[in-house]
Amino acid sequence: MSAGGGNQMISVVPDELKFQFELEKQSFCDLKVVNNTEHHVAFKVKTTSPKKYFVRPNTGVIQAWDSCVIRVTLQAQREYPPDMQCKDKFLLQSTTVPPNTDVDDLPQDTFTKESGRALEECKLRVVYMTPGLAQGTSEDEALRSSMSGLDTNSAFQRLKDERDAAVRQTQQLQQELDILKRRRFRKGDPGFSFTFAIFVGLIGLMVGFLLNLSLSSPSTE
Repeated sequence: MSAGGGNQMISVVPDELKFQFELEKQSFCDLKVVNNTEHHVAFKVKTTSPKKYFVRPNTGVIQAWDSCVIRVTLQAQREYPPDMQCKDKFLLQSTTVPPNTDVDDLPQDTFTKESGRALEECKLRVVYMTPGLAQGTSEDEALRSSMSGLDTNSAFQRLKDERDAAVRQTQQLQQELDILKRRRFRKGDPGFSFTFAIFVGLIGLMVGFLLNLSLSSPSTE
């Protein structure tokens, strides 16, 4: 039986025990055990290394649709395990019991297969984590996030500069167009009216294109 999912008598969160491992220091991990049935459920926690861990409560009864929290404490250790790998295992056994059953009333064979009860078992592995590694991971993530923000700001600034340059060019072309119009009107020469109209039309198209470019560029303001 795994730690969660489908038609199980109980579910356990998380599905593994993670301990911050430091020499000469205790560490703990909390397990939430949920009763998924309308019956009272008794549980018992076992481990392959009982001298290393302190489990409270290690035996209990959970009412229908209720839950409880089990705290598993890793005793202070004097040396690191090889490669920080832990082979310890935990086993959480559970079975239904009559209503109003107290933990002190549980028969000694409650969690044995010989009792004839339907017994479920949930296996949990142990994972050791070093605080330095966890802190380094957090710092790396923060650095990546910061760099990503800088890249985004640079891109927006570059687009803003391009938009401002396009606006300046548009304003300059508009000024040149006004100067040409005034010169044309002062000369009063009808011979150049058609050529001038074409020239003004081309400049108008360029102005419109640059305006559209400037308006379509995203702004950071």
